[in-house]
Amino acid sequence: MDLGSKIVELRKKKNLSREDLGKLVGTSGAVIGRYEREEITPSVEMANKIASALGVSLDFLVGNVELELNDTLMEKVKEVNKMSDKDKDYIFTLIDAFIARTKLQTILK
Repeated sequence: MDLGSKIVELRKKKNLSREDLGKLVGTSGAVIGRYEREEITPSVEMANKIASALGVSLDFLVGNVELELNDTLMEKVKEVNKMSDKDKDYIFTLIDAFIARTKLQTILK
């Protein structure tokens, strides 16, 4: 998916108009529309502001990663990062178990 389409999709998920998004990032709705139609490309600084306003990482917005790191997921990752190494190991072991179970279920289908 191209950058313009991604901005449209994420903006609509947040129920924001172009004008709303423009106000959040310090530009106009007309400029947001030009980004969405790919008539112009936002600067890295502006793209970062747009990503932040839409609650995703810059990497996700520009298509470098497929995983949408939304605000909720990012907060959980930050909280895990504050834990002791021992607690992190417990969390990672639990996550690994769920991943293995999901893969096994996929194979058995």
